[in-house]
Amino acid sequence: MQHRANPLGILCIISLVAGPCAVWAAGPEFSAELGIGAEYDSNVSIDELDASSSQGDYALTLDAQLQVEQQLTPDTDVSLTYTFGDTSYQEFSQLDRQTHLLGTNLATDLGPATGGASIYYINARLDGNAFLEYYRGSPYLSGFLAKKWFARGAYVYSDKQIEQNPGRDSESHAGEFDLYFFRRGLRSYFNAGYKFKQEDAQAEQYDYDSNEIKLRYIHRWDVYERALKMELAWRFEYRDYTAITPSIGDERWDRRQRWKAALEYVVLTQASVELYGGYADYNSNYPSADYDQFVVGTRFSYSW
Repeated sequence: MQHRANPLGILCIISLVAGPCAVWAAGPEFSAELGIGAEYDSNVSIDELDASSSQGDYALTLDAQLQVEQQLTPDTDVSLTYTFGDTSYQEFSQLDRQTHLLGTNLATDLGPATGGASIYYINARLDGNAFLEYYRGSPYLSGFLAKKWFARGAYVYSDKQIEQNPGRDSESHAGEFDLYFFRRGLRSYFNAGYKFKQEDAQAEQYDYDSNEIKLRYIHRWDVYERALKMELAWRFEYRDYTAITPSIGDERWDRRQRWKAALEYVVLTQASVELYGGYADYNSNYPSADYDQFVVGTRFSYSW
């Protein structure tokens, strides 16, 4: 597999297509968010390597996001985003993870629908050492089907490179579809989604097809004149590996279920506190990918 082009070069190409120096023209809108939190993980793991410790640990989390958005024409805008994330464990410091994400999104109003494309580059490190590089490109189309029904469809191409196991380096192609029902606008809505993905890895044993479905419900209330947001989510994925896994002498399969519940309350005009919990149940005939896990945590964020 050939190494992909420098992501910064890709982002420059997007900006040139949108218009020379358009991102840096007068009138951009800037936004930022900073978050800090703590969580408990019952089974510290590295999902990309099918590695789990079967032991729990506490972690300090830190994240930040910067975004600039520029209106290019009355119907078209472009945005650039940088996101930083850091998870530092109390005991498993060798699994401390730092993530950098750089992305761009171009969207245009096509009348009855919105069309666009996004490109992201992710670089993750473990304990300060190189771990993961991930490139993702996705053209999409979205729009309202009826007054309360909104749909979004996308094609997704990705390229993943893992320093610790080059056999897992892969390219993937996916199609995804999301349907939203706005029961009371953004105050109360449902989201259902489906995704089909084919992953082609360097080592044949890691090739797989996957089918994934998800359900989410978002509800907002006013509590003491401030917004309280609740989110409930469930996700199920079935991975069907297409080659024999030598260590088990059979074709591998994974069934993954994840649940999430979260409450977020605005405590100041630009600050909020979040409480969240999640549970993952991973079933597989590949022993190291067969485990369960729950995570609970809290996060304080400030945006401007």
